[in-house]
Amino acid sequence: MKEIDWSNLSFGYMPTDYNVRCRYRDGAWGEIEVSSSEYINIHMAATCLHYGQEAFEGLKAFRGKDGKIRIFRLEENAARLQSTCRGILMPELSTERFREMMVKVVKLNERFVPPYGTGASLYLRPLLIGTGAQVGVRPANEYLFVVFTTPVGPYFKGGFVATPYVITRKYDRAAPLGTGTFKVGGNYAASLRASMEAHAGGYSAEFYLDAKEKKYMDECGAANFFGIKNNTYVTPLSTSILPSITNKSLMQLAEDMGMKVERRPIPEEELETFEEAGACGTAAVISPILRIDDPEKGKSYVIAKDGKPGPVCEKLYHKLRAIQYGEEPDTYGWTTVVE
Repeated sequence: MKEIDWSNLSFGYMPTDYNVRCRYRDGAWGEIEVSSSEYINIHMAATCLHYGQEAFEGLKAFRGKDGKIRIFRLEENAARLQSTCRGILMPELSTERFREMMVKVVKLNERFVPPYGTGASLYLRPLLIGTGAQVGVRPANEYLFVVFTTPVGPYFKGGFVATPYVITRKYDRAAPLGTGTFKVGGNYAASLRASMEAHAGGYSAEFYLDAKEKKYMDECGAANFFGIKNNTYVTPLSTSILPSITNKSLMQLAEDMGMKVERRPIPEEELETFEEAGACGTAAVISPILRIDDPEKGKSYVIAKDGKPGPVCEKLYHKLRAIQYGEEPDTYGWTTVVE
């Protein structure tokens, strides 16, 4: 294997040794298969290609100071995938089968789990697609579940630094009662144009307002939003936001720190009152927000007044990572140790 520069990994794809697969046919899931191929052979009329019957998850495995490998909150990822399956009519994979496949794929690719202290991790990408041929708009009768891995560095190149974001009013990520609460590829396709425009403007990412009234903060294309003020952790409550497992974890840690947690609609104007704010998700954990611009309104909400991540963001970020890397006790049973 070519020597990997673990400390300078990007958040990108790098081939590893194996992926694991499981097929759904005749009303039942089959045996777990191990493959070294990076390709999937599917019918040209597969429902994933035509009608978007596709879902995915993202989770990470970390090598701890003690040498053990820990997968973070895989049961939550299993539950979210099951919710998506119910939403777009795909067969659910049991939490037990999901866990078995996550552990197996990590063991098979153990040499790609980055060493402790590099800040890198092994990213796991579970993918479920409708493979049955269908021309009419209806669910497939066959499905493929595949899990591949890749070692990754931080999602944002600068790491844990405060960066600017921009509100987009021209585009919506998802409708209030659409697929926003499910992790389906179509939501991300819908965010590509706004994301590219945000990057071209020098921003880390775009923020969407609620699609119905264009008044309330929704989320980024790939992360949830939270704000800190008056010892309170505030995060949007909306029927179009993906329930972030990182956000859920941060809410619990904020409560442990003696903070109040509020899930409610956040009017755009309230951005002026936050002492700190961040975008959070599996890939970045927390990306502290420097400011949020609204060019169409001619407004700029400066949140990190001194240009640096705030103390609460910093504390939450380091606490969560300490649990992921096994540096602090996992009192909630969030991690699965790969034996």
